[in-house]
Amino acid sequence: MTTTTEIKDEQKIASPADNQKGIENHKKAAKHHEDAAKHHIEAAKHHEAGNHEKACESTVKAHGHHAMASEAQREDVKHHALKS
Repeated sequence: MTTTTEIKDEQKIASPADNQKGIENHKKAAKHHEDAAKHHIEAAKHHEAGNHEKACESTVKAHGHHAMASEAQREDVKHHALKS
């Protein structure tokens, strides 16, 4: 007879493909966070220089990367939720 604990323990062991998908999600989210930070720094520099139009462009780019990072994080959460 298989117990619930044994089933849960078996489910916690990720296949190599599942593990790779998790790694890719983390890397994708991190890259987009880095890119968003870069664009926020650029926006601040443009504001300091009085070039508010360029600052606005950099801010929009930063927000786009933030949205893409959030999507990668959501995918990772789904990935982990399916394992538990």
